Amino acid sequence: MTDPATSPNASNAGPSAGSVERAMIERLTAALSPTHLQVINESAQHRGHMGDDGSGESHFRVVIESAAFTGQSRVAQQRMVNRALADLLADHVHALAIQARAPAEATR
Repeated sequence: MTDPATSPNASNAGPSAGSVERAMIERLTAALSPTHLQVINESAQHRGHMGDDGSGESHFRVVIESAAFTGQSRVAQQRMVNRALADLLADHVHALAIQARAPAEATR
């Protein structure tokens, strides 16, 4: 299994990553053991729009590949991501776009 923290395909929280972004990476890694993970902060694109709380961490896109998604429907995959991030979604994140796939789906 590929360690998302060291995988060349993984997006890790760099020094400019905020606390919400880092927490998302930690929770998704712990819950789903992804082989590929990108957490993309899109908040700047929504500045001044509804849901922008001024924190710079309100809108995100997650691209995740995990064996845990194998045999699961798209809805089930998204629910798994939402479950892993439930507290952040309730308190900090206004919008989340999810691109989830199982490893076999990556080659299609």
